[in-house]
Amino acid sequence: MPVYITDITAFLPNPAVANDQMEQLLGMVNQLPSRTKRIILRNNGIKSRHYAIDPATGAVTHTNAQLAAEAIRRLQPYADFSPDQIECLCCGTSMSDQLMPGHAPMVHGELRSAPLEAVSTAGVCLAGITALKYAWMNVSSGQNRNAVATGSEVSSNAMKARQMKSVAVDKINELESNNVLSFEEDFLRWMLSDGAGAAFLTADHPGQGKLALQIDWIEIVSFANELEVCMYAGANKLADGTLRGWQHYDGLEAIQQGIFNVKQDVKLLNSEIIKTATERTLPRIIKKHGLRSDQIDWFLPHYSSNYFRKPLQEGMIKVGMDIPEERWFTNLAEKGNTGSASIYIILEELFHSGRLKKGEKLLCFIPESARFSIAYMQLTVC
Repeated sequence: MPVYITDITAFLPNPAVANDQMEQLLGMVNQLPSRTKRIILRNNGIKSRHYAIDPATGAVTHTNAQLAAEAIRRLQPYADFSPDQIECLCCGTSMSDQLMPGHAPMVHGELRSAPLEAVSTAGVCLAGITALKYAWMNVSSGQNRNAVATGSEVSSNAMKARQMKSVAVDKINELESNNVLSFEEDFLRWMLSDGAGAAFLTADHPGQGKLALQIDWIEIVSFANELEVCMYAGANKLADGTLRGWQHYDGLEAIQQGIFNVKQDVKLLNSEIIKTATERTLPRIIKKHGLRSDQIDWFLPHYSSNYFRKPLQEGMIKVGMDIPEERWFTNLAEKGNTGSASIYIILEELFHSGRLKKGEKLLCFIPESARFSIAYMQLTVC
């Protein structure tokens, strides 16, 4: 049966943080100002972002679960809605507040709403869209009358100076001539930020005059069978491409080696992410759904950095998906890269902008470099 998103919300903690304020909140590695920040920010195009950090005290203001719960509380799919009416709660995140329990039960605990089905989805950027897909399938199959899906991140916890190792001088110097190196370890500090988004899904038609998005399809494709790990945390990548997880290290050794830092194999990222997102993924979706670029009124890409915008466009043109840039919509520059929450935060702004018209089609793009998984989703305005 058809399933509709009848409301989308976002919650971004605390006032926006400008580029010149970031290091004040995250701290300086080795008590020295970063030599990489200026270069990285120039390339990623991000002008402001939000952190769950009190700017006055440096204290953490929200847990990951609290961010997701705040986004859910803002949902108003109909006049008398309350969280007690949610039947299925699907929550995705890259890093929950704890190893166990799962993220969704913790969000449910923050809501203190009525009993419901709670499902946690793991991953990195795709964790938010896999949560949305579970919610969609749950309602479409008639298992529940409604569902709420969320994506949320508190990346700042992993980006603070106390968590980071120093950056080698030769790597800093190389940044000037090789922009893609800005994705390794410490450099990710200037890429990631905090936020949450939530979507309400129902099989009930929204009715005349009520904006909604019908979910046409969601496609998620993993290429882990072909490609090794690219982005990871809680492990070290060995010379043979395999990971050695944190449980194989002594506690102090794991901390000293930065095992819990978020890292990225930038050479692998640069050589594979665009090709995987376009040449390996789009042709099969085009064939399966008869997708054509002239059918798409809005293209909503989640890319981690403006560095990838032009290569993405070129890759899409190469496989016959030439969507003009005037049909692209992103808020990366103002909202930052919030990982699994990004597609919700992008959708929320467009949904409430007054710019959507009945019958328009939205194509959403969410890549995940962790082990190279790609998602595309098509929505119809109704």
